[in-house]
Amino acid sequence: MELRHLRYFATVAETCHFGRAAQRLHMAQPALSQAIRQLEAELGVSLFARTTRQVSLTPAGEFLLAETHRILGALDESVRGVRRIADGRLGLVRIGFTGTAAFSHLPGIARAVRRELPGVVLGVQGDLLTPEQCDGLRAGRLDLGVLRSPARGEDIELRTIEIEPLILAVAADHPLATAHHVSIVDLQGADFIGYTSRDSVVNDAVLRACQAAGFAPHRTQEAAGTAVLLALVAGGLGVAVVPASARALPLAGVVFRDLAGAGQVELALAWHRGNDSPLVRAVRDVIEAGS
Repeated sequence: MELRHLRYFATVAETCHFGRAAQRLHMAQPALSQAIRQLEAELGVSLFARTTRQVSLTPAGEFLLAETHRILGALDESVRGVRRIADGRLGLVRIGFTGTAAFSHLPGIARAVRRELPGVVLGVQGDLLTPEQCDGLRAGRLDLGVLRSPARGEDIELRTIEIEPLILAVAADHPLATAHHVSIVDLQGADFIGYTSRDSVVNDAVLRACQAAGFAPHRTQEAAGTAVLLALVAGGLGVAVVPASARALPLAGVVFRDLAGAGQVELALAWHRGNDSPLVRAVRDVIEAGS
């Protein structure tokens, strides 16, 4: 049984007229009649009751018509799905976020992808440092990353999403919490809370800013992520210099202040150079368009 036979059968069944069905199918009526007879012979049943005045479905024909609609409908949907995948409009994209980017940028990215690519599902992995994301992109565990540049390795492509200033996080009862102007120089001698990872881009930026101001930060506490880091700040255990996106994590007892001379860090969209998936490219274009 061929799909064309099912389409021929459905058209005859819907018109109950071989002549009109042949016109709709743009074929000769004898050829259509022969195709239907071949289908009936293959099935071993009569699908139509034929008289000189009318053509009607037999019970077997009525059953086959319902099944034909189901089969052709599923086939058409499969074709549409294949085309959506090929066009980058259907499928799963795994995306990693570093630190506070999940709070500051994930909501906007998720809404933009849902609006522009409703057939795409985002598999989100949060709180991943830049080196971990790069490893995931190379190993195929991630399709895209939102990370702090620079990224190590020439096989990782980057597009800057945002350049964030570094700001100060202090306890609400800290003297700098109400100062009119705060500079990186004002932090000389303060206890610093930093990130645990040796590969932290923020740690490196803070160190450079402090050295440019003539001192080295005195780090007394470390935290693996920004949420815990801010909790330590709220507990009065030190000050922290964090990306401005940390403001998306309001915590009782913590005050954020602009910090002159602290420098800035870049947030970038990353992907592996060898990933030429149309789906990933489509999501990437949506994110870049909104940045």
